[in-house]
Amino acid sequence: MALKDITLGQYFPGNTPIHRLDPRTKLLCTILYIIALFSAKGGAAYVVLFAVLCACVAVSKIRPKVILRGMRPILFIIVLTAVLNIFYTPGDPIWQWKFLKITVEGLWAAFFMVLRISFLITGTFLLTYTTSPIMLTDGLEKLLGPLKKVRVPVHELSMMMSIALRFIPTLIEETDKIMSAQKARGADFDTGNLFQKARALVPLLVPLFISAFRRADELATAMECRCYHGGEGRTRLRQLRYRGSDIAALLGGCALVAVVAVLRTLGI
Repeated sequence: MALKDITLGQYFPGNTPIHRLDPRTKLLCTILYIIALFSAKGGAAYVVLFAVLCACVAVSKIRPKVILRGMRPILFIIVLTAVLNIFYTPGDPIWQWKFLKITVEGLWAAFFMVLRISFLITGTFLLTYTTSPIMLTDGLEKLLGPLKKVRVPVHELSMMMSIALRFIPTLIEETDKIMSAQKARGADFDTGNLFQKARALVPLLVPLFISAFRRADELATAMECRCYHGGEGRTRLRQLRYRGSDIAALLGGCALVAVVAVLRTLGI
């Protein structure tokens, strides 16, 4: 797996209807999609969720190849989840060897669990791919605004999330450069057993941590030089406003949850 396959936190500029949606709308629609996803039970509900996801990907003009490439780093987690569901779901066994057994219920559970994780990751990827970190921060801060009344540091939390997302691609690029430099000096990160590979990462982690702390110090200095003192009294160049397309998207998200709930009640 190449580090360039990790696309979490990247933003792909565009002028599609999904790009133009208010970030608060995209956050709420993502939450509604996750609610519908975890409410789904039968095959019909997953077909509806898949159709909605494909429509959103097509409208956003994000290439499916980019999404599939971004899912490669978590392929191990998906496979592990499927294996655990196959062997540890009780039911009628179709194959058994000592304490290991495969059941029909386990196969179905593994299949739907893989679909659920894949849909969940794709939906959240669409959120970050079509929303800039600044807009995502502003949208999250606006949504959590009522919590300011109970002294929750909403602005600071949103800013930390934005900085974390922003620096994921930067740290990945820095890691790739350090790995190339270490390989040029004879380091080997690909051969050996698990413990040998872990020990080989030590020369990589030390300079990476030093680089991350240096970037954090430079960022703090830059923010102080620009007189940043938190969210109090801070203005924004772009004011967030709901439009007709945002209302339509939110109604569509609510309708999706309702359809999945009806399908779950019907058992399909």
